Amino acid sequence: MRRNHLIAAAAVCLGLIVYATLAKLAGRPVLVGHAEAYWVVVIERFSAYALLGFLLSFLLPGRLGLTCTLVVAVAVSLELLQALTPDRDPALMDVLQKAAGGTVGVILAQTILAFLPRPPS
Repeated sequence: MRRNHLIAAAAVCLGLIVYATLAKLAGRPVLVGHAEAYWVVVIERFSAYALLGFLLSFLLPGRLGLTCTLVVAVAVSLELLQALTPDRDPALMDVLQKAAGGTVGVILAQTILAFLPRPPS
């Protein structure tokens, strides 16, 4: 049952990230307001992908490389899909911020998993 909750949470997180990345600027959710500072946008990106990486790590325990690859692939592919949206512009710095956030989330979750007791075999 716990795994189903993790799958649902990761799916919702991914869905919200996809919506925020590909929606028109007028319909994009914002944390502070449409005139928010750049560092707020960086924190939004970083934390959204950190949460995604964290959830995926609990779904794929012990698979650090696969989880990091998935998070970075999502970041790169969504940034490339932004090129198809007329009012959005893909940027390399955005990909790096998203990939860094996802990787930090994965490493944090893997560190927590290393200290949790293992169920008996």
